Amino acid sequence: MRIVLLSALLLASPALAGEDPMTGAEFEAYSTGKTLTYASNGEVYGVEQYLSNRRVRWAFVDDTCRIGHWYEQGEEICFVYEHDATPQCWTFHLIDGKLKARFIADPPRTELSEVNQTDEPLACTGPDVGV
Repeated sequence: MRIVLLSALLLASPALAGEDPMTGAEFEAYSTGKTLTYASNGEVYGVEQYLSNRRVRWAFVDDTCRIGHWYEQGEEICFVYEHDATPQCWTFHLIDGKLKARFIADPPRTELSEVNQTDEPLACTGPDVGV
């Protein structure tokens, strides 16, 4: 009975079922040159363009673009933007060919899912237009 229960728990919890976070190299290989749209709870949350040299351009829905960069810290991918030097750290997981991002410092964890991917640049509506 205990084995059946343990098996059910492992299958129900992706983190326990071998859903390892992507390494920095894996994340970089997957994301560089792409613009990804993320959703939270079925609602579009924001869009991020992944540039060379681990640079990024992020915008929440209907907001101005923010320029930054990312770095690897253990199993986390941390982002720092020009407007706020506070690192925003996430784990990224590739599930069924799409990214799933989990915010580390926000219990219960904010979870974002990739809902669209393009190689087109992010359309910025604010002061960083054309950057």
